[in-house]
Amino acid sequence: MMERNEKFYLVRDDFLPEGMKKTLQAKKLLEDRNVDSIHEAVKQVGVSRSVFYKYRDAVFPFQHMVKEQMITLFFHLEDRPGALSQLLSLVADAGCNILTIHQTIPIQGKANVTLSLHTTGVTTEIDQLIYDLKQYEFVRQVEILSSGVS
Repeated sequence: MMERNEKFYLVRDDFLPEGMKKTLQAKKLLEDRNVDSIHEAVKQVGVSRSVFYKYRDAVFPFQHMVKEQMITLFFHLEDRPGALSQLLSLVADAGCNILTIHQTIPIQGKANVTLSLHTTGVTTEIDQLIYDLKQYEFVRQVEILSSGVS
């Protein structure tokens, strides 16, 4: 028997076809027990059951893919007093366990920071955490470098 070699991709929400987005919405309704059946879930989000069954085992929210795992984030920051402390505080408040911190020496008022985080205790969706991190005025860039089993 030939083993299927699955590949996974991280795709931004605005690039997903509508059927995949609605399947994710229906799965969320079922997971949160806001509906009693698949029939109710697909009806509520406006997708056919055939589309739901086509995508249900193929699309997952990013948060579900990083549960019990590690994620590495890259930041490009302005060099300001307390900037790293504020980032670490927000990450810790989200329930992440900070495993490693690497900060470059600031050059021309900018520094790079890489954080490796254990996401088991995450209480905030990862995409929301990244959005929140980007709201700091000293943050110029936030990227997900990697995620994987820790």
